Amino acid sequence: MTNRTATLGKTEIPVTALGIGTWAWGDKLFWNYGQEYGEKQVEEAFFASIESGITFFDTAEVYGLGESERLLGRFLKRTEVPVDIATKFAPVPWRFGADAVHNSVTESLKRLEIDRLTLYQVHWPFTFFLSQETLLNALAEEVKRGRIAAVGVSNYSAEQTRQAVEILAKKGVPLAVNQVRYSLLSRQIETKGIFDTARELGVTLLAYSPLAQGLLTGKYRPGEAQIPDGARKTDSRFSAEGLRKIEPVLALLDEFAEKYGKTPAQVALNWLTALGGVIPIPGAKTARQALENAGALGWSLEPGEVTRLEQVSRPWL
Repeated sequence: MTNRTATLGKTEIPVTALGIGTWAWGDKLFWNYGQEYGEKQVEEAFFASIESGITFFDTAEVYGLGESERLLGRFLKRTEVPVDIATKFAPVPWRFGADAVHNSVTESLKRLEIDRLTLYQVHWPFTFFLSQETLLNALAEEVKRGRIAAVGVSNYSAEQTRQAVEILAKKGVPLAVNQVRYSLLSRQIETKGIFDTARELGVTLLAYSPLAQGLLTGKYRPGEAQIPDGARKTDSRFSAEGLRKIEPVLALLDEFAEKYGKTPAQVALNWLTALGGVIPIPGAKTARQALENAGALGWSLEPGEVTRLEQVSRPWL
């Protein structure tokens, strides 16, 4: 059984079973774009992904203040391969009314230089002056117009997901995805009912930060003074104490990595795909990272191994 494609909820739209998150493309605020890496590196990451069979990319209008979308638009022009693009609407306080939604779709399509999005998501649930009804009805309208193929949300609770499904259902549109933080070291969506609700309602989970900001790559170990820079510097999980705590998880990833001839990161990503209804979207700033991501597909952990990883990572429920 290979795990190379997945569908977006009940839409029957097929995408690769792993996507690439492009938050770091063009973003100088959280990532050191333009210093440690730049357009050349992310372009190489884009083409390495496509050459290795990954054709699903997730971006957002706020990433790099539109730069992530613009970069993707430039790269898309240079390939003949059909690519699926997901982007996101930012429900910021100064946006209200359906027009704000339609205008945002227009602007994203312009930056991406395409005429249709595979998936359009609401970036977070707090909508200020825009009710969920107004917002989701406008997105259902965009599906009817043909400018987006599927509607998604991001960071929605179990209750908010249920509400979104109900609002869209009245327009005959399924809620395709809820994009959430999910990894072996971040399993709160299971205890908060988000995982079970998604499964019950046929909503696919897009798992962002599936490698826990690099903690699951095995690159950071206790006793080795290699603290990442940028926003992760202040993350307590990267402290000596934090790293000691995750050592049992890394040890098991190492064991399976050796067995399958894979890397710990590939095993951690494969664990997510093995759950069913989950599409991990790791970032890739370089071709090397893109190729490593792709190596998570085309093979499967045994059910007993999936269980062992679930057990060892329970402290992160």
